[in-house]
Amino acid sequence: MTILSDVKALGQQIWLDNLSRSLVQSGELAQMLEQGVCGVTSNPAIFQKAFAGDALYADEIAALKQQDLTPKQRYEIMAVADVQAACDVCSGEYQANGGKTGFVSLEVSPELSKDAAGTVAEAKRLHAAINRQNVMIKVPATDEGVEALEQLVADGISVNLTLLFSRKQTLKAYAAYQRGIAKRIAAGLPADNLQVVASFFISRVDGALDTTLPEHLQGKTAIALAKAAYQDWAAFFDSAEFAALAEKGANRVQLLWASTGVKNPTYPDTLYVDSLIGKHTVNTVPDATLKAFIDHGTAKATLTENMEQEYARLAEVEQLGIDVEALAVRLQEDGLKQFEEAFEKLLAPLAE
Repeated sequence: MTILSDVKALGQQIWLDNLSRSLVQSGELAQMLEQGVCGVTSNPAIFQKAFAGDALYADEIAALKQQDLTPKQRYEIMAVADVQAACDVCSGEYQANGGKTGFVSLEVSPELSKDAAGTVAEAKRLHAAINRQNVMIKVPATDEGVEALEQLVADGISVNLTLLFSRKQTLKAYAAYQRGIAKRIAAGLPADNLQVVASFFISRVDGALDTTLPEHLQGKTAIALAKAAYQDWAAFFDSAEFAALAEKGANRVQLLWASTGVKNPTYPDTLYVDSLIGKHTVNTVPDATLKAFIDHGTAKATLTENMEQEYARLAEVEQLGIDVEALAVRLQEDGLKQFEEAFEKLLAPLAE
């Protein structure tokens, strides 16, 4: 037993927010799964770092440059292979838990964030190319991405909806999922093999707000928002409307805590893991945060603790004139720009 298996027993999955060829081929990912890691996420920034820093890609990059391919096609060939390999390592976890855990995420191109039809088409193409039961296609939670989510769920594709920053955004995502899964069930198609996670970003909220807040609220707003979002989640999926779908095999969306590495060095390095442990959730953590949590984290069901205090904090933030929904829109746009920039950096060395 490890602290990660203790967290798993409390109903939360810990996923690794990293992927590279060396991680898989060295056996390190398999070791992490043995310790209690339950899945893997990737994004353009992660692949950009991997391609630049992992020597195992060098020969393939050189060979791909000799072929008549676009930089994006070269990227996809390597990324799909990496995700396939990671899915294979995670397949035992997936099978052992009835398809509830053991997922690996690959993101659609950031350039499609405002294109619902393009997102659906690319998600289907990548899903088919990877051809693994335990792959999730990652889609940004723009209005167009949420529209794509509904269609992808109806089509039977598991989705990681990313770049959520507010309660209102997550509720829109749940509603889209519910519409999609209802369509699938109405068509007589199976729903129990579909999993969707809603990735709610944590540290970026505090990073954006802390300089404007009194000291007693600094490092507290993101956790309060996440805990309130979890209460919203419970109310939505405990509803009679969703219960009728659940009886026909529909799974609940799971809230996923993203951006859980601490940006402020004065905060405890496991703050955004220790504070957000609860049933039916996922926390995707970077390597440094994972190591810190294994070393000195605390496995305790904290996600529903002190709710009166958390709501009071949110009320105080609102009284200070801060519109957290407007902030969420800005943070999502900033996140999209960061992924677009990372994608450009990723593709540049793959050009002829």
